[in-house]
Amino acid sequence: MKTIVWIKHATQLITMAHGNKGPRIKEAMSDLAIIEDGSVWIENGIIQAVGTTAEIEKQFKDRVHEAEITDAAGYLVTPGLVDPHTHVAYGGSREREFEMRLEGATYMEIMNAGGGIHATTRMTREATEDQLVEQAKKRLNSFLKHGVTTVEGKSGYGLDVETELKQLRVMKRLQEEHPIDLVPTFMGAHAVPTDYKGREEDYVNLIINEMLPAVANEKLAVFNDVFCEVGVFTPEQSERILEAGKKYGLIPKIHADEIEPYQGAELAAKIGAISAEHLLKASDEGIEAMAAAGTIACLLPATALFLREQAAQGRKMIDAGVPVAISTDCNPGSSPTTSMPLVMNLACILMRLTPAEALTAATYNAACAIHMEEKTGSLEPGKQGDVVLWEISNYQELQYLFGVNHVKSVWKKGVKVVG
Repeated sequence: MKTIVWIKHATQLITMAHGNKGPRIKEAMSDLAIIEDGSVWIENGIIQAVGTTAEIEKQFKDRVHEAEITDAAGYLVTPGLVDPHTHVAYGGSREREFEMRLEGATYMEIMNAGGGIHATTRMTREATEDQLVEQAKKRLNSFLKHGVTTVEGKSGYGLDVETELKQLRVMKRLQEEHPIDLVPTFMGAHAVPTDYKGREEDYVNLIINEMLPAVANEKLAVFNDVFCEVGVFTPEQSERILEAGKKYGLIPKIHADEIEPYQGAELAAKIGAISAEHLLKASDEGIEAMAAAGTIACLLPATALFLREQAAQGRKMIDAGVPVAISTDCNPGSSPTTSMPLVMNLACILMRLTPAEALTAATYNAACAIHMEEKTGSLEPGKQGDVVLWEISNYQELQYLFGVNHVKSVWKKGVKVVG
């Protein structure tokens, strides 16, 4: 028996439907393809039709009695939000470091003293796989409540072969056990572990010669990410790691130019990375190179806010022709949030994106940043029925009424999971 969902009479139905492949740039980021008095018809988890309520009612008039009907009159309906950059599977918490930063310690000072990524690494190594699954499920539940239906998740809190594989296995289990689509990224190059201090090249070789083959052997990741930053991995080391990952079919991503300008954006363009992340200190040359290469800028305004840093130049990047996506960067040290609605607000306030651009960056472009645009990120026939019903009437309100969760209902693959 078919499961049919009909969401009708949406005051604004944001479809994001364009017909063109690839991420949106410049003016295209403002075209939301809005249908007033809109409807979505979903069967067995897949969208069958999108249009005005009158059109859908006429098309399916003989089957309306079979559908679970939601009257969305007065409400906004959008695609499920997509978070393309998280560290969602980790052990422990680091609220004490938040207080330390407020007392004057810098991110790198805390990390060099054995805190930061190293502290979470210790707690993740100590946790069992089951414990990590249960902790991450709570975060994924919170993502759903904030309208997020697809999440990318990175390893990188293991920094040894065993724990990196454990983190990725946790994400594989979560993909099977939780409604959210969880797309895995290997990030053994998140930091140099403390026991390799002074032997950084040995750790790079461990990643290339042992970690990458093991990840590929179990088919545990889609992407390979590296933290290219002063005091972490040099551009030369980052390039070696990402090129090695390509040999195993892992698509390169790169944490770039977050703390200092370090040629990360330029490297992302050079190696054909699908996205470059953070980019707070990206150079003009790096931005131009990314635009020419079509590299997606995955911007993380909540991280900048939490670290009290100047946010990335989102407005400048869009005007330069760089496709922009946005993300929570959900992690225990620099952005412990699961609220993509807040991230959209901050993209407007801190990076001067328009409300329409912020919504594109959190749906279709975000899906492109993790190769999920064929399944989600827009409301079009043939895609998954990933839909959010918001207790507001238009998309401008979503960005204007900031710091509030307006989610009323969420469907994942046609199944109501919130509301």
